[in-house]
This record gives sequence, structure tokens and C-alpha cells, in this order.
Amino acid sequence: MISDILSAHIASTRWAGLPEAAREGARRVLLDAVGVTYAASGLAPEAAPFIALARANGAGPCAILGTAHRVQPLGAALANGALAHAVDYEDAFDRAPAHPNASLVPVLLALAQSEGAVVGRRFLTALAVGGDLACRIALSLRQPMEQGGWYPPPIVAAFGAVAGAANLLGLTAAQTKDALSLTLCQVTMPGEIKHSRRTVLRAVREAFPAQAALTAALLAREGVAGFETPLEGKSGFYALYAGGHFAPDDLTEGLGQHYWGAELTFKPWPSCRGTHPFIEMALDLMAQHGFAADDIASVEVSVDDVQAMLVEPLERKQAPDVAIDAKFSIPFTTALALVRGGVRLDSFGPESLGDPLVLGMAAKVLPAVVASPTWQRGVGGAMRVTLNDGAVHEAFVANALGCPDRPLTEGAQLAKFIDCLSRAAVPVGRERAEALAERILALESCDAVGALF
Repeated sequence: MISDILSAHIASTRWAGLPEAAREGARRVLLDAVGVTYAASGLAPEAAPFIALARANGAGPCAILGTAHRVQPLGAALANGALAHAVDYEDAFDRAPAHPNASLVPVLLALAQSEGAVVGRRFLTALAVGGDLACRIALSLRQPMEQGGWYPPPIVAAFGAVAGAANLLGLTAAQTKDALSLTLCQVTMPGEIKHSRRTVLRAVREAFPAQAALTAALLAREGVAGFETPLEGKSGFYALYAGGHFAPDDLTEGLGQHYWGAELTFKPWPSCRGTHPFIEMALDLMAQHGFAADDIASVEVSVDDVQAMLVEPLERKQAPDVAIDAKFSIPFTTALALVRGGVRLDSFGPESLGDPLVLGMAAKVLPAVVASPTWQRGVGGAMRVTLNDGAVHEAFVANALGCPDRPLTEGAQLAKFIDCLSRAAVPVGRERAEALAERILALESCDAVGALF
């Protein structure tokens, strides 16, 4: 049974069995996730109600990153989960619909600060195990979850988060299967999150799977029994979310030997991954040909079926109402790159959403959906810029910067971390940020991960 195989793997994996690529991937994941969460604490007012609720449930041992607040574990998972995706800057898995760590890291940090001293090797192992499972589930789908009206990333992430929690807590294989079952009883995310114009839930969505996963793991430890086949059962995960269509080999091939967390994308820009090729092309074309925003007559962008949600409906994407919608807009992010010469953490405030220069440029961005793209779906694209004098400049990206084949340098990732920490609700200076980064990147020698935060 698939659920038994995966539960046994989750329960039994230890640091000694991890390949070095998985260890290094986990270190980089933690550095990126911590930085992004700190930044959101100062830049994402959408998360404020989640922080308030966590605080209302009582003080405790767990930090809400980037703030002075310490709360109970479930509240910390909720609040840090809300922050983890709020600026849309966290890692991504380009091969399938997953952000494997935005729920997982908040859960593991809550445990590391509430379960006694958790050593670095134990923490990194749980991070590698959980992230890998989320990616495997996403890869295994043979019917898109969207077909049933679901929004995949937070649902998939919940199962990775509970797997990491089970591993860190030392649950047995049977308890781990119970934890997967209890997650199935809680996690959901409707596709309506993509269509509503007024909601900001898309920004704070990881709060829900993070709290659900931690709840599930703790209840399983207390002996709450789950299902025999939570994943592949008659009414299990795949039946409910994918019409029963999945590939078992994607779940088990190379299990324990190959960890997908070593093949993640770390974002160079704080917006949906599908916008990145167009940001990259816009910046490159301006640098190569020396034209200015005022010189542009039109910008044609070729997108695929995955990126269609980033250009439809076009009127809304050219003039988004809220920051998270702007981050999920190819016209708006392309306009930011062309008008302001970059897309940064401070590019999505009210002054940007109402900037007539940016909005005017976004109105010039005209998309066309390509049925058979020649780039990797969701992360590539083509662009054609026509200038007022009739000159035409074209660009193509097969897979945007930050992917495993074109990764951010160590220096770029460190600079991102330092920038993120400087924008926290309680800002962290460069010297302290560099020291924290150094300790995260050497986490296997840490005696108490929770004490770092």
C-alpha cells in the first residue's frame, strides 16, 4: 500500500541516510524561508489578523518571525504560515504545482521551539523529508486538481508539512499514517481563491495547511486513529482531489535516495513564479537595446495554459486592486520592470497599484496563449516589444532565472536574506542578519534550532 510505504519512509529517515544534495537543499530552503517570512512581518498587513488571533490564544514559547511576539505552537504555525507566502517570494517547485516549504517551515519552527532542544540534523532531516513528499504528491497527479475546482499548492503542501512534523516528532509509521489521515480531514483550498477580486486569502493561504498539519501530527501522537489508506483509498486523497488518477511510481521511485528539495527554484523577484520569465525578458531587452519606457508602443507576451491565470481577465490583471493580485499579474509585473527597472519587495504598495505610469504600461501588455509552448510550462515564455519608431525587439526564456539549471548564486541568496530581514516589523541589521545566515547554513552543528529565533 502506498500510504504504508510512504509512512514507513517518513518515520524511519534519519540524517545519516540523507544524500549531501538533500542536506544542502534543506539548508538553502531554511535560509530562504526564514528571510521571506521576516520580510512579510513588516510588509504584509494581510497577515495582521492571523498574528492577532495567535496572540489572543496566549503567550508561549514560539516566535512569530520578524516580530517581538511569542505564542503557543498552533498559533505560531498559523501566523508564520500566513507570513510565509504573503510576499510571494518563497521557493517553488517548477516541475509541478507545489510550494513545498511555505507550510512546512512554520510547522517545524513551532515544534523546534516547543518540544525541547531540537538539534540541527534532526530539523534538516524533517525539512528534507517533508519537502520531498510534497513534491512527489504534486508530481504524481494525473488529473489536475483544478479540474475538480481545487487550488493545489496549499493542499499539497499540507501533506509535506505533516510528514516533516511526523519525522521531527519521531512518530511511528502507524502514527504517521494517522497524521496523514487527520490532515486529509482538515485541508482544503477552493479554486475560488483565484477568481475573487477583493480577497487577500491567496497571500496568507499557507496559514491554514500549516495549522492543520501541526494539529494532525500532535493528535496522531496522542493516539487519534486515522484511515488504513488515506492517500490511495476509495475516498482518500487521490480519489477526492484527482478523480483517482495518479502515478504510484512518482511517489516511490528513488524514495530515500533522491530528494526533490535539492531541485527547487529560489525566486529572484517577489511575485508569482509564472511572471518571472517576463520580468527577466523585460529587463534584459532594456539593458541590451537601451530603450526607455516612454519609447514603448506595445508589449506582446506569449504565455501557456498554466500562465493564463496571470493574464485573465486582462482588464483586472492590467489594473489589480490588491497586492497579491498584482503579484499574480504578468501585465503588472512586466510594467514594473519596464517603468521602474526592477521588481522589488516595496514594488506592490498602494503607490504602485495606483501609479499612472505603471498602469499605463500594463495596459500596453497584450497576451496570447500558446497551445504548444516550446518552453517549460509555467516558467518560460516569449516577448515582443514594439517601439514608437517601429523598431521591434524579441526575447525568449525557456526557464526563468532561479531554477535549478540557472540558480541564484550563494551571494545573491545571501543578499536576498539580508534585504528581507531589514524589512521585518522589527528590522534586523546587516551584521546580525549575516550572523544568522551563517548559523542557518551550518545548522547541522546546531544544538537547539529554536534558540536561533
